[in-house]
Amino acid sequence: MSLPADPAESAEEAGLRYVTDAQPGLRRVRAGRGFRYLRPDGSPLADRRHGAWIKGLAIPPAWRDVWICPDRRGHLQATGRDARGRKQYRYHPEWRGKRDEIKYDRLLDFARRLPRIRRRVTRDLSRPGLPRAKVLAAVVRLLETTLLRVGNAEYARANNSFGLTTLRDRHAKVGSTKIKLRFPGKGGKVSEVTLEDRRMARVIGRLQDLPGQELFQYVGDDGQPRAIGSEEVNAYLHEITGDDFTAKDFRTWAGSVRAASALRASDATDADAQARRNVVRAMELVAEELGNTPAVSRSAYVHPSIIEAYMDGDLLAGSARGSARSARPVANGLGSLKAREAELVSLLRRRRRQAASPSKRSSARR
Repeated sequence: MSLPADPAESAEEAGLRYVTDAQPGLRRVRAGRGFRYLRPDGSPLADRRHGAWIKGLAIPPAWRDVWICPDRRGHLQATGRDARGRKQYRYHPEWRGKRDEIKYDRLLDFARRLPRIRRRVTRDLSRPGLPRAKVLAAVVRLLETTLLRVGNAEYARANNSFGLTTLRDRHAKVGSTKIKLRFPGKGGKVSEVTLEDRRMARVIGRLQDLPGQELFQYVGDDGQPRAIGSEEVNAYLHEITGDDFTAKDFRTWAGSVRAASALRASDATDADAQARRNVVRAMELVAEELGNTPAVSRSAYVHPSIIEAYMDGDLLAGSARGSARSARPVANGLGSLKAREAELVSLLRRRRRQAASPSKRSSARR
């Protein structure tokens, strides 16, 4: 399935104009305790309808260098710099919806590539020494088994918080079969995970023996250690899959699998209030695994079709159809998927078919 990863193409599909803040736009300037807005030519914006629209963008007062798109159908509605100088964005809700649709449609493609990723990681972990491919494979294995964020060097320097690729030797304690990672993560929250894996313990132990503070370094052809970055991890995934999957796709996949499993384990109920409480509890479980909030888990890491299928009864009905139906993805080349992963693929394929057929969608609710 071809998905429009290009933002301009996504904007066009959403019926919007693709714009950038390099184009002429409205500017916000201080006026007493409030603000006034200027057109690209510097003249004041007096149209009250524009004022109400701009107010609806909810641009924080602390933002500076504010740019506002003069076209309400622009995919990018506003940009600015926050108090720490970081660039921030306000997008049109229809563009966000289209990008979310693309992101979640990627899950089925990711599931199809996941067995290939796992096979390649296992093969690369068997390489002798500490070549680049082996260290990248170790990072990807940890991405999948711990669900930690991949991290990036700039964020580590600016915030003294870490992800997998920016971990230091001091953040890991390694035994013969056990690895314990403990470090300050996003938002200053301490992340702590323990993993039982003899092969990975052996690899991490050897990485700690290399000179330097960075944990994930490989030994180059010249015998010198070189640190691994998040960009290299994503390039490794691209090399394996032939597609633009990133480290974050593992978290989205895991969040969706966990949510579907938690909701399947919930008691069947015809009461909407109890069903909603079950959804809340499932999002709490996902948040615990991913290390974020239930609200972020639901909006960014759980495929919306899972919650929809639970609320209309299709999720539990699909589980009751028996193992033969659940095993269908395995017969379609996904044999390395775990049972609950195969069940999620089956659900997402079914919901896609229902979305394409109104009669099937309505029958799922009965």
